[in-house]
Amino acid sequence: MADPKGFLNTPREMPKRRPVDVRIKDWHEVYETQSMEHLQKQAGRCMDCGIPFCHEGCPLGNLIPEWNDLMWRGDKEEAMARLHATNNFPEFTGRLCPAPCETACVVGINADAVTIKQVELRTIEEAFGAGNVKPTPPDRLTGKTVAVIGSGPAGLAAAQQLTRAGHTVAVYERADKIGGLLRYGIPEFKMEKSVLDRRLNQMEKEGTRFRPGVNVGVELTGTDLRRKYDAIVIAVGATQWRDLPIKGRENKGVYQAMEFLPWGNKQALGEVVNPDINVAGKHVVILGGGDTGADCLGTSVRQGAASVTQLEIMPRPTEERPSGQPWPTYPMIYRVSSAHEELDNRVFAVSTEEFIGDGQGNLKALKIVETKFVNGKFEPVPGTEKEIPADFVFLAMGFTGPEKSEILAQLEVELDDRGNIKRDENYQSSVEGVFVAGDAGRGQSLIVWAIAEGRSAAAGVDKYLEGETQLPAPIEPTDRSLMV
Repeated sequence: MADPKGFLNTPREMPKRRPVDVRIKDWHEVYETQSMEHLQKQAGRCMDCGIPFCHEGCPLGNLIPEWNDLMWRGDKEEAMARLHATNNFPEFTGRLCPAPCETACVVGINADAVTIKQVELRTIEEAFGAGNVKPTPPDRLTGKTVAVIGSGPAGLAAAQQLTRAGHTVAVYERADKIGGLLRYGIPEFKMEKSVLDRRLNQMEKEGTRFRPGVNVGVELTGTDLRRKYDAIVIAVGATQWRDLPIKGRENKGVYQAMEFLPWGNKQALGEVVNPDINVAGKHVVILGGGDTGADCLGTSVRQGAASVTQLEIMPRPTEERPSGQPWPTYPMIYRVSSAHEELDNRVFAVSTEEFIGDGQGNLKALKIVETKFVNGKFEPVPGTEKEIPADFVFLAMGFTGPEKSEILAQLEVELDDRGNIKRDENYQSSVEGVFVAGDAGRGQSLIVWAIAEGRSAAAGVDKYLEGETQLPAPIEPTDRSLMV
């Protein structure tokens, strides 16, 4: 498999990020292009490990050793084919997935893991660059119609699979453009929207129909959908954000992350000059230490914030694997994103007690307190209270499930005790012909899970419509075995 001694002789090497003082002046992606020679050496570090645990680490079951070996040998076209065999959108996951496959890499037991994510990304980018990513329309049409509600990664994956199976598929999106969080939540510096648009162009040429700007449940009811389509896939995501209802929450300047990030993308693309939420010259505080918080950080830096502080209620993670999270689990370790390279002012083990206003309805500061974990909950540490200046606060504390929108009520789908939509082993909800994919049924999770669920739900829909299916179903809907 690849270079027999590659993992011994070649150290792990990631592509370089553009200099901080350069990249914060624009919105382009932060990574420079790694030379093909270096990329192939990195692919050659994949060892003949016998049992590739990276397969278990990836919900899609990506054929990682195969395309590592093919890229090392220079067979780019076949590497692309093996990559696409399990993943509809490797250009998305290669940029946005936190790579649980790498934490499950056998090389990573006692050395640095293979740069799987980077090999994946470069494989698909080489394919696009060579014009090898072509539309794959079906050989025949089944005459069956499917509506997909939501155009995030789960909805798009389900739509592409069902279109290729010969069904006529329409994807509905309430926003102005197709893409869901891929378009409106992911900053341009992490994934330029041209990357999304070129894949949508392929899907359109295959026959998928896109219907943006349609608020399903209002402009198109559940009854309309049941009458018009043979099956429905709900892929609306888990967009019910978690709030912080403490004193002063009503002050102007406190926003959800997903109220802020779309404006940053519009600004990056030149769609607006003065976004409605603009932190230029202002003091910003971000509540939440995850990826969404880092996205708010990078966006704030590019808008020209005077200061940015990121608060996290959890203590600072260790830089080594915790003993309770052994290989091949995904460890909760201290990580530095590209945004943290640009400005890292994280404060751990603190909680926000109050949003302090200026008496005229505007936010001016936060009252915070140090915390400690006692008897299963966070307790404030007496005497550690302090105030920090804040003109804007962005809440990046995660999501609690799908919005309880009109369409869910109209379709009369049942919810589970976590607020997600119930589904059976074929991803069908409690209502016949109505299927569920992605975060709407799983809860807030990763892009790689969303794509895997979209593919699996498509197999369920195809089986329902045709009586059998040849579409792959990577995961069971109750499978929560991945360590992320």
